[in-house]
Amino acid sequence: MKTKHNLNTLPDKPTVVTIGTFDGVHIGHQKIIQRLINTGKEEGLKSVILTFFPHPRMVLQKDSNIKLINTIDERHGILKNMGLDFLVIKKFTHQFSRLSAEDFVKDILVEKLKAKKVIIGYDHRFGRNRNADINDLKVYGEAFGFEVEEISAQDIDDVAVSSTKIRTAITEGDIKKANDYLGYHFMLTGKVTKGKGLGKQIDYPTANIEITEDYKIIPKQGSYIVKSIISDKLVYGMMNIGMNPTVNGSMQTIEVHFFDFDKDIYGKTIEIELLDRIRDEEKFESIEALKLQLAKDKESVLKFISNQNAQ
Repeated sequence: MKTKHNLNTLPDKPTVVTIGTFDGVHIGHQKIIQRLINTGKEEGLKSVILTFFPHPRMVLQKDSNIKLINTIDERHGILKNMGLDFLVIKKFTHQFSRLSAEDFVKDILVEKLKAKKVIIGYDHRFGRNRNADINDLKVYGEAFGFEVEEISAQDIDDVAVSSTKIRTAITEGDIKKANDYLGYHFMLTGKVTKGKGLGKQIDYPTANIEITEDYKIIPKQGSYIVKSIISDKLVYGMMNIGMNPTVNGSMQTIEVHFFDFDKDIYGKTIEIELLDRIRDEEKFESIEALKLQLAKDKESVLKFISNQNAQ
């Protein structure tokens, strides 16, 4: 897959295109993308996803507090393994949002992307103020010489999943449900920074994870079972998201204790996959009580991993 940020750098070859933000690249999105790829192979067209960043709501609604399932880098990482020919990431701006539907079709789809076929959901809207729909797109297709394939309501409803449902599951801490909808493990990506060192003092050293993208959704506070690939090695661990109330913490932190791992990873950016939730965050009477709970947590995590690996 080749990634393009500049529409002028695309090769002059006919394409099949789908359009969307694809936040989460969930199982519903994957169904559309697979159809796109298969169509490209069958009809001798280059498969193209046209996506946007920032998310349109982040630009057009300044008070929008939308949180996204993936950072743009995470989205790119998921898509690059799916067999696409091109991912086009168009910067979404106020100026771009004022482009009329006809100009969008003519300037972007036809002239820049060389679209010969567009695969789109029945409910897709586009153009200035989102005032054009799939029926308009079909009219433009006849005028400009491209075919429009509609993904029916039934096809989309068969999957019964949406980015909104996944965001709700994540904020409620239901990571298993979110993972089922995504078709892969929800992930957090961030830089390892130095914390206060409390974990090391109680024999549970942790990597503090700093996530710089403020639009990235963070799961409900609590403890989670996680895994990561670090220096080509698969490591499991347990992660806490919360305020560290036992030691009167004043700000939310994300800390991971990896099992059987002692390498210095400060300053490294790592990707952490969330497998399941252990429990809510609690305030313990003492550090000793916290240590006892962490030992129980570790035992339950190791049991989970053993069961998963046995499947």
